[in-house]
Amino acid sequence: MLRGVRGAITVDNNTQEDILKAAEELLSAVITANNIKKEDTAAIIFTVTPDLNKAFPAKAARMCGFKTVPLLDMLQPDVEGALQKCIRILLLWNTHKDQEEIKHIYLKGAKKLRPDILEGNNDV
Repeated sequence: MLRGVRGAITVDNNTQEDILKAAEELLSAVITANNIKKEDTAAIIFTVTPDLNKAFPAKAARMCGFKTVPLLDMLQPDVEGALQKCIRILLLWNTHKDQEEIKHIYLKGAKKLRPDILEGNNDV
C-alpha cells in the first residue's frame, strides 16, 4: 500500500549549507521514525518558502543516496503571516503500516505547524 508521511523544519539562514543541512535532518528524522527503506520509497516532494532560494532541498536527498527515487522541489505560496524559512516534505512509500502508525515529523520552529499530531511523534 502507498502511504505518505509529512514533516517540516525551519532553516536558520538562507544559505546552501543551511538549507541542505536542514533538508537532510528532516529527511533522516522521517526515515528513522517510520523505518523507511530507500527501495520502498515511491517519491519525495519538498516545498520551500519563498525566502529560501539558495539551494534545492532535493539535492540533500540525492546526497543521502536517493539516486533513483523521483524527487520534486516546489515553492510554497507566499501567504501573509505564514511560517518563514520553512522546508516541508511529503514522502510517499510502500508500507503495510496503518495510517495511524505513521509518524509525521515537525522540527525546530515548524513544531508549531501541527501541535495536534506531535505528541510522541518527535522522539527520533
